[in-house]
Amino acid sequence: MSPEYAMHGQFSVKSDVFSFGIMVLEIISGKRRGYSSESECVEDIRKHAWTKWEEQTPMELVDPNMVVSYSDEEVIKCIQIDLLCVQDDPVDRPTMANIVYYLNSPSANLPSPDGPGYFGRKDSITTSKMLDISGSINGIIFTEFPAR
Repeated sequence: MSPEYAMHGQFSVKSDVFSFGIMVLEIISGKRRGYSSESECVEDIRKHAWTKWEEQTPMELVDPNMVVSYSDEEVIKCIQIDLLCVQDDPVDRPTMANIVYYLNSPSANLPSPDGPGYFGRKDSITTSKMLDISGSINGIIFTEFPAR
């Protein structure tokens, strides 16, 4: 689920791009978002992918159980595209047409992805704008019941 939908209920075609990026990262790594195969909680797949990208060890993301029928260059290109797809700001994500172009063009000049922005970045929508007087967030009303 894209950050803008999860936090603000906003959905767009760029939300689908985000989901596509997460799905491909899950395929490459062999792990579901937020969980390892041993059902242990692991760090967010975006953060993990970004960390490996920054450490210049993106091939460490690849599931060791994958059959070796790929080139490292292709996998690194896919990881870079995925990191572009999972940018926090929808404006920074490529369109699906761009993704198809990047995947099909060996000479495509890919932009550099930004790191995950949800670590310490202030959101442009303040809490006061998200909360109205009725205590509703995204149309969901929370009711507290007193303990007996």
